[in-house]
Amino acid sequence: MFENMEAVKKQYEELQGRLDQPDVYSDAALYAKYQKELKEITPVAEAYLEFCACEGRISSALEMADDPELGELAKEELSEARALREELITNIRLLLLPKDPNDQKNVIFEIRSGVGGEESALFASDLYRMYAMYAEQRGWKIEIANINETELGGIKEIDFIIEGEGAYSRLKYEAGGHRVQRVPVTESGGRIHTSAATVAVLPEIDEVDFKLDLSDVKIDVFRSSGAGGQKVNKTSSAIRVTHLPTGMVVECQDERSQYKNKDRALQILRSRLYEIEQSKQDAAVASERKSQIGSGDRSDRVRTYNFPQNRVTDHRLTGEVKNFNLSNVIDGNLDEIIDALITQDQAEKLAAQM
Repeated sequence: MFENMEAVKKQYEELQGRLDQPDVYSDAALYAKYQKELKEITPVAEAYLEFCACEGRISSALEMADDPELGELAKEELSEARALREELITNIRLLLLPKDPNDQKNVIFEIRSGVGGEESALFASDLYRMYAMYAEQRGWKIEIANINETELGGIKEIDFIIEGEGAYSRLKYEAGGHRVQRVPVTESGGRIHTSAATVAVLPEIDEVDFKLDLSDVKIDVFRSSGAGGQKVNKTSSAIRVTHLPTGMVVECQDERSQYKNKDRALQILRSRLYEIEQSKQDAAVASERKSQIGSGDRSDRVRTYNFPQNRVTDHRLTGEVKNFNLSNVIDGNLDEIIDALITQDQAEKLAAQM
């Protein structure tokens, strides 16, 4: 594991030295390049430097172990240093795990109501609110590209973009079927119903990452509208993009700018097509988006929101802690669940390396 650590340490020290040079400091592009390289290797380099210091503590403690006056103190020091050494080894292994190249990208979210009629649409609206509140907590920007609402305030479908550092690295774990158990506002008998909604999480793909042939695209302009045909826009600013080879359709009706809607629609289409292409390269049976969306059936789920018991259960977690307080989660406090999923994912990857 530590074969290349000395090289990383050397590169870390060299980059720090280069950034202090006047010719580099005065060259904005070069300075930014070195800063980016330094930022990427700093966590690994600092962890290795701490490991080296820990090894020094162990060596010193071993030398003093037989000293009649310092022996007991040395044994305590040795025990603490060895425990720290194991922690540092685990941390370095985690830092050396292959990185997802999309982790720092913005996110395209797609939420669709599934089985459950109006209650499913209301649950989809709750999910959007949850993610919007989480994005606000993290200081991320959220922008709706397309929304299809119901008369009761539910959401049949919504596409939105979340922009922020590391957004995809955390939100990618939200993909899949989400199930809700509660008494619907539309149910007069007070019976608990089970409904479902589906979430797809796609990294926002730039044109540099995936070249979209515009000759394969049909673009239509229409008037934006809200729930039940209300809130009709006076100008034709909404955009419908159809990818002719696949039949894939993307609509954006931000209601502010036709050009912006067009750019967003092409951006979403590019991301969807990129995901399909990646799935083909990975020899997947179907695209990642299809596997994320699933069927929308009650049994197709990654998470269950049980309102009567005020509990959220993430079915992917295999440890003791897989139930969380629903009131906190539905108000956008997702870090506890996401951190647990990340920890489990990292543990599985570490186990695969052993």
